[in-house]
Amino acid sequence: MTQNNLEQQVNATYIDMQSGIQVSLLHFTPLSVCSRAIRTCWDSHAKSDGGGDIDKGLIYRVGNINKHKSTLEHLFYNFEIKGITRACLQELARHRMASMSVKSTRYTLKELNKEESFLPINDSNIIRASKYITLSNNNTIREQSLKALENLRLALKEKIANDVAKYIIPECYKTELVWSINARSLQNFLELRSAKTALKEIQELAHSIFKALPEEHKYLFEEYLHEPECAV
Repeated sequence: MTQNNLEQQVNATYIDMQSGIQVSLLHFTPLSVCSRAIRTCWDSHAKSDGGGDIDKGLIYRVGNINKHKSTLEHLFYNFEIKGITRACLQELARHRMASMSVKSTRYTLKELNKEESFLPINDSNIIRASKYITLSNNNTIREQSLKALENLRLALKEKIANDVAKYIIPECYKTELVWSINARSLQNFLELRSAKTALKEIQELAHSIFKALPEEHKYLFEEYLHEPECAV
């Protein structure tokens, strides 16, 4: 792969049109690092084809078929994720073999403090609120989420410290982060979080993360990805 192709893949942003989740690939480890690690174990560097089909097949065979998955830990991916809720963030944080740096509510609630009331509930206020919260299709949940956002805004207007006010932040409040994970852990994440039993939002995130992967890496993850639910 040429340097231009690498640059095109890095920072390419994938947006889930239904949820609005945005995933950008910031950096990734070349497959050659993984194949070199594997060949070091057996001193088989002479059999390498310089990152071609032979080396790619070796990585798949050792990591996915023979299940020597420690070799996949040499492949690392750094993503920027925007537009997920705090509820989704909690699910993401359960995957301990990953690193995350999350947008601080302590320092960023000031942007909400500049807003006017989100009530009454009308189209204009819903549009403004959607900058801060993910709105459910369920009317009751959407109404209560807007009221929760307004309660948070009022608390900030009363000059309650952000560290205290954040105790009433609704789970639908949007956040963003940089998330780094190795290939072994990413396989586990995709398998668990693209399943239909997972939170719908994290299903959408899982598919967006897969789409953001470098094209030549996707073959290592395809069998771990469940098909998305068909839109009704």
